[in-house]
Amino acid sequence: MRRKKTQVTLATKPAGQNFFRVYSAHVYMSQNLMNHQKLVIIGSGPAGLTAAIYAARAELAPIILEGKHPGGQLMETTHVENFPGFPDGIMGPELIMNMRKQAVKFGADARMETAVSVDFSDPKKLIVTTEKETYSAESVILSTGASARWLGLGKGEEKYWGKGYTACATCDGAFFRNKIVGVVGGGDSACEEASFLTRFAGKVHMFVRSDQWRASKPMIKRVMENPKIEIHMQRSVVDLYGETVLEGVMLQNNEMMEVEKFALHGLFMAIGHKPNTDVFKDFVPVDNKGYFDVQGDTGSGIESVFIAGDCGDWHYRQAITAAGYGCMAALDAEKYLTGSVGGY
Repeated sequence: MRRKKTQVTLATKPAGQNFFRVYSAHVYMSQNLMNHQKLVIIGSGPAGLTAAIYAARAELAPIILEGKHPGGQLMETTHVENFPGFPDGIMGPELIMNMRKQAVKFGADARMETAVSVDFSDPKKLIVTTEKETYSAESVILSTGASARWLGLGKGEEKYWGKGYTACATCDGAFFRNKIVGVVGGGDSACEEASFLTRFAGKVHMFVRSDQWRASKPMIKRVMENPKIEIHMQRSVVDLYGETVLEGVMLQNNEMMEVEKFALHGLFMAIGHKPNTDVFKDFVPVDNKGYFDVQGDTGSGIESVFIAGDCGDWHYRQAITAAGYGCMAALDAEKYLTGSVGGY
């Protein structure tokens, strides 16, 4: 809440009282210029919303800063079949909206704001600045997620995202039963994605842009020995095509520099994820991949700041694991804020 500056008249008061009045007015105004909160949750995917549900039920009145892409990657996912409690599956956006409604029902305040800078130099007074407001907080949960790396093809990727173009075999593989799919990448993750997809797809094509693998020898051996996987070295996907859903890719031979159409029902990106941690790097330690360097269960290295979800988890990256981390972070934040002793 911003307050207008007020003029304090001091001419008729003794010097000692003048000083007291000026000091009191300064303290009063500085406290109220900044929006003070007990708990601020940055991010609104499964981790942030689960944290909000638990924190709100604990009467911590959390503020959720929803970010540039409220709801995270699930908002770009169609049918979610592996989130417990939904035997017929649920649409990704519907799952997120249900979680958000539940958090708000218990007292969370969801705001369409994005954290643009922070100052965590004082663990007792954490400063978070958005494009609209500056908050001071007693505790912060970072649940900013991670974004799949795209090929950088422009608007075509947005058009087909969730319509045949995806980055999670575990999430979407079952939709391509007996279909022809492609996997982009030459590292361990790409090999894992391709191997997993053979459980469903009729054929899996791996596109490796160079003549060298980045994967480990055991993983290379696994995909090379799988009869359902066909490997294409020195091949790059340079464009996507299809009317309403993905129907194929334009595939470039990087040795001959020739481009051809290659029909596919689905294309899985396996060239890594980028954790959304840049805003916080000056204060919160990150590992060599850019993910928060989680200490213990949800610790950040700052006693009042906690980590939840994909921004600190490069390994699992599932909605249910993110939600679990959100639960843990909220419980840890509650323990910190209340000064309670002992585990859960």
